[in-house]
Amino acid sequence: MKKLFAVLVAVVCLLLTQAPGADDGMWTFDNPPLKIWKEKYKFEPTPQWLEHVRLSSPRVEGASGAFVSPNGLIVTNQHVANGQLQKLSTPERNYVRDGFYAPTLEQELKCPDIDVNVFVSYEDVTALVQGAVKSGMTDRDAAEARRAVTATIEKQSTEKTGLRSEVVKLYSGGEYWLYRYKKFDDVRLVFAVEEATGFFGGDYDNFTYPRYDLDVAFFRAYENGQPAKTEYLAWSAKGADEQELVFAIGSPGTTSRLLTMAQLDFHREVANPTQMAVYMARRDALARYGATSAEADRRASAGKRGIENSMKRLVGQQNGLENERLMTAKMAEEANLRKAVAGNPAWQKAYGNAWDQIAAAYQAYPPYAKRNAFSTLAPSRLAGFALSLVRYGAEAQKPNNARLDEFRDTRLEALKTTLFSAAPVYADMEESLLASWLRDGQLALGNNDAFVKAALGGQSPAAVAKAAVGGTKLADPTFRKTLFESGPDAIAKADDPMIALARRVDPVLRELRTWIEQNVANVETTNGERIAKARFAVYGKSVYPDANSTVRISYGTVLGYEEGTTLVPYKTTFYGLYDRATAFGNKAPFFLPQRWFDRRATLDMSVPLNFAYTADTIGGNSGSPVINRKGELVGLNFDSNRQKLANRYMYIDEAEGSRAVGVHSAGIIEALAKVYGADRIVKEITGRQ
Repeated sequence: MKKLFAVLVAVVCLLLTQAPGADDGMWTFDNPPLKIWKEKYKFEPTPQWLEHVRLSSPRVEGASGAFVSPNGLIVTNQHVANGQLQKLSTPERNYVRDGFYAPTLEQELKCPDIDVNVFVSYEDVTALVQGAVKSGMTDRDAAEARRAVTATIEKQSTEKTGLRSEVVKLYSGGEYWLYRYKKFDDVRLVFAVEEATGFFGGDYDNFTYPRYDLDVAFFRAYENGQPAKTEYLAWSAKGADEQELVFAIGSPGTTSRLLTMAQLDFHREVANPTQMAVYMARRDALARYGATSAEADRRASAGKRGIENSMKRLVGQQNGLENERLMTAKMAEEANLRKAVAGNPAWQKAYGNAWDQIAAAYQAYPPYAKRNAFSTLAPSRLAGFALSLVRYGAEAQKPNNARLDEFRDTRLEALKTTLFSAAPVYADMEESLLASWLRDGQLALGNNDAFVKAALGGQSPAAVAKAAVGGTKLADPTFRKTLFESGPDAIAKADDPMIALARRVDPVLRELRTWIEQNVANVETTNGERIAKARFAVYGKSVYPDANSTVRISYGTVLGYEEGTTLVPYKTTFYGLYDRATAFGNKAPFFLPQRWFDRRATLDMSVPLNFAYTADTIGGNSGSPVINRKGELVGLNFDSNRQKLANRYMYIDEAEGSRAVGVHSAGIIEALAKVYGADRIVKEITGRQ
């Protein structure tokens, strides 16, 4: 009886997760769900509509944004802009705390190292990449063949088009696409709200709904010293309506919905707990440093906020993996696919043991997971510069197609953007964070670990950090640029204590990386491709690939939901913002700056501020434009509710109350015009004179 009940649960869960009415999918632009849109919503976009919204939705700072004027004006979230705000700030001018507005074009501030890329074109190169792998090749040889042909494709495309070119793996290797991007190097800050306004409610309200956040910032892309001419989305003054069909265009970070059960088990038992330990160590290090002074707190605030957000998201994702209902559905999903494969002799021969091959690889992985997580210098910017220089010196001497991926010719511009950044480096912060991280690594891995031995050399973490930070010249971007351009010999001979630290640990990091690639990643790619082909054989292209920080389109409706015994409205208003601030005595994190009270009488309090909608989103969709059928911007994605956190591993149906959360376009206009006096922006995005 128990066995029958388990089977019934699995079937019911599978039906729930594959329900045709669900608004799931972060779809690629080569394969949008046109049939679903037509049948469910009577919506048939033209190819021109799809191209327009894609070209109007750049990737911004590893997240998302939208062009909202023909003159390169970009809207995104304040929390996406937070890193640049901090880099532009000084002890005298705190743009994170106080916000920023440039009343004129000339007052827009050039950002030190922002990353803005427009997804210009794409091309299917699956046959080229998969064709490079010959019958009988080992997983290692196959990986080298893929790497070589990928490097060649990228380099030829860049040389031909002048565009940043990247071969993207989709469906775990089932498809490969060449994506081309136009990168803007000159990007300037136009406007940002105060952090208290953009992150109203702080960690208490994070991943909840209802919300009351004006999470908005504006940048501008420039070319040849002038505002760039760009495709753009028209701004809807009315904004999102209840039950309206909407689309989110953005660059969702990572989903893991196509993983095997063996991989999911590894995430639950090993990867996620290990990642949480890393997050906790880094958060605590930033907190300790930030507690030393008000200026230290300013410097540490952006990093600490980002890590705390990641921790909360990871808790929700882990809860999903520990949810029996969700995991039962995942087991049924895999079992059904494997059963379909087993029922066809040709499929069984071609794909049947792929799941077992991945499971065997993951059995050997756990002892390396902690080493991989703690064997890094990433918490220190200076150490990161040093390791990049050391590795560049070694990799630049190899043929392009034999280098580590991040040092291919087509990736060097991105490397130089980071390496040559003029963003300030704070020596006391660097020393504190590096010492804390080396100590945490020592505690996690033990004194006999190869990384610990190489990094410390018998000294204390504090002594190593003090010597490396105190003696390095890498805080000077001119020195970094000169050393990089001097070439491999100069880097190899550089007498710098931070570079010496990087030289000591690099062999250990390379050895660890090689083991993981050869014993896990390569097996995963070879067999992931086989599983993808099995899925195509059974389901066709009705499935979508996992998110991987490339531009996607999601869809859904603006909709409230039931929670417990109550109803949650689809929108919140300025009434609710002031009520929440007043109820908590206007104290952080429910604090509104004085300007909000000074100008309260000018506001239409009934205007929507935030709204909930059902489109499939995840981290990386922050700043995504939410658009209507006309392609008008009706909102700006900035978060989700807690019900949605487990959607990294499986789409959580809207019937469960899973919602994305956006800033309403009408609320943005209302605040810009009446609270911030940002008339120049209002005129530009609305066309008003």
